[in-house]
Amino acid sequence: MMLKKLPLSTAPTASRLIQRCLTVQASPQEVPELPKTDQTYSKRSYEDITKLRKTYLTPNVTSYYKKPLLIHKGSMQWLFDHEGRRYLDMFGGIVTVSVGHCHPKVNAALEEQMGQLWHTTNIYMHPKVHEYAEKLTSKLPGDLKNVYFVNSGSEANDLAMLMARLYTGHQEIISFRNAYHGASPYTMGLTAHSTWRYPLPGVSNGVIHAMNPDPYTGIWGGKNCRDSPVQTTRHCDCPPDQCYASGRYYEQLEQIFKYSLPRGKVAALFAESIQGVGGTVQYPKGYIKKAAELVRANGGLFVADEVQSGFARTGEHYWGFEGHDVMPDIVTMAKGIGNGFPIGAVVTSRKVADVLSQALHFNTYGGNPLASAVGIAVLDVIDEENLQKNARDVGTYLLQGLEKLRDKYDIVGDVRGKGLMIGVELVADKQTRQHLSAPHFVEIWEMCKDMGVLFGRGGLNANVLRLKPPMIVNLQDAEYALAVIDFACDAYQKKRRRGCRKC
Repeated sequence: MMLKKLPLSTAPTASRLIQRCLTVQASPQEVPELPKTDQTYSKRSYEDITKLRKTYLTPNVTSYYKKPLLIHKGSMQWLFDHEGRRYLDMFGGIVTVSVGHCHPKVNAALEEQMGQLWHTTNIYMHPKVHEYAEKLTSKLPGDLKNVYFVNSGSEANDLAMLMARLYTGHQEIISFRNAYHGASPYTMGLTAHSTWRYPLPGVSNGVIHAMNPDPYTGIWGGKNCRDSPVQTTRHCDCPPDQCYASGRYYEQLEQIFKYSLPRGKVAALFAESIQGVGGTVQYPKGYIKKAAELVRANGGLFVADEVQSGFARTGEHYWGFEGHDVMPDIVTMAKGIGNGFPIGAVVTSRKVADVLSQALHFNTYGGNPLASAVGIAVLDVIDEENLQKNARDVGTYLLQGLEKLRDKYDIVGDVRGKGLMIGVELVADKQTRQHLSAPHFVEIWEMCKDMGVLFGRGGLNANVLRLKPPMIVNLQDAEYALAVIDFACDAYQKKRRRGCRKC
């Protein structure tokens, strides 16, 4: 695949920094900098927007960074603020912008559909939802050929919970600690992050959180356990071709069936193929496949949450679950499915889908003409621009560069992921894996933003840099992102060594 050129080339600066900086001996001396742009902003002032936000939006709507960015324009991998500064978006609108901000083909599909038909709901037929269902399900294996469209990942997982309980006749559902599956009152029970849970009665009814099989911070795991181009440096007793940690975590899952489930029966196991909000956590090799088999043997369904890991993002496969060599009973998806347009989906077999016929179930906007047109265009772009290969190639390049930074800096504890779903865990102590506290993490994170690169933030302790950009990013973009992380880590550690009391 031909790499896309940057609108304004940053390659000379980035290449020079990478050549000098990605070695243990060298340290970056110059600040990576993106050239200014001519993007102008003529709408309400920053001060006015800030005042409107505080006055009219609910107080829980928070922003990244000490001085929140006012973004007014996006173009492929770039975002532009009110001062004309551009930013390399390495977070893709929280793993949502899959093929690039305002991608011309997606924009054109939306504009064409807007001129024909906005909305009817599915009480009438319109062509696009049927064409889209055919095209989307063609990407899925086996009998995963029935789709119900919704508007978000929370809605998708909410519906999957309902379907699993109706189909199996069982109530209990298992998810993993550290998992994030949504924030609706129903899916909040699946989500096992205390920071995302409100103290409401009944939220956790029928949901059991299993031990999270995390090879880096979990009880077991180490350098031979992950399906990733980069392994943790944690000591591991496993031989290269076998993962003992997987079996030990599996034994813990078995304990739930033995002690916690009525007659050992379960409705479903929900699992992200790679945990997203939890900090790009990967499971030990072979674990998910064995867990799914255990669930099915006890009357349950396996639900693969592909909200973040689907649509070619992991590079090696189109769907994250394919990397676990497992066939789900239900697949939930959202985010990258619409490149930022609100759309989600639940895909399953006909026999499971039939349970929704027991009563009326209706989603007013699910599968609307606009969303369907966008969804078709996104699938086309992924294929036409070979973005699965690009995610694998650029992602592997990033992971290998980040691995060098992990070996170079004491604060970089772990690098993990596949394709363009990457996490960098920052730590206060590499030996104990103690997380880097919020003020210190924010210092590094803010420096990266000031140099023009936007990273996400994840993990229960919010100490993981999340790199999940639009899948059209190229090697030049990867070089610049690496140079920025390199410079920020170097500057932070030098400041710490000087004994700055404010650090």
